[in-house]
Amino acid sequence: MSRVIAVALLALAPLANAVDRSPVEDARIEYLLGVIASLHDAQFIRDGTAYDSTAAVKHLRNKLAVARSHVKTADDFIRYCASQSSVSGKPYEIRFHDGRVVLSADFLRQQLIEFDRESRRQ
Repeated sequence: MSRVIAVALLALAPLANAVDRSPVEDARIEYLLGVIASLHDAQFIRDGTAYDSTAAVKHLRNKLAVARSHVKTADDFIRYCASQSSVSGKPYEIRFHDGRVVLSADFLRQQLIEFDRESRRQ
């Protein structure tokens, strides 16, 4: 997990002045994007079409860039960027290798809880 945190912090450098968001919230958002990027065996379902983790991260980064003035926290990121299609309103889903399908918002909220719990231990 610490490797993901280090990568997230390095990725933050170009974003430092991009938005009025705290470094902690940037790290939390980058962590979530890193989790998605690491799910190589999962499919990310958007408007009925499956995408791999690379395409999912690219799409979410694009949405983050568009919504950046509204995204002050990782919770905002989940709400405005990673929960549902802006076009159709359909929820985003993640289909894991074992066939299990979860709403991306639920999955990311759980990941954020675990990240925050781990961060408090350090």
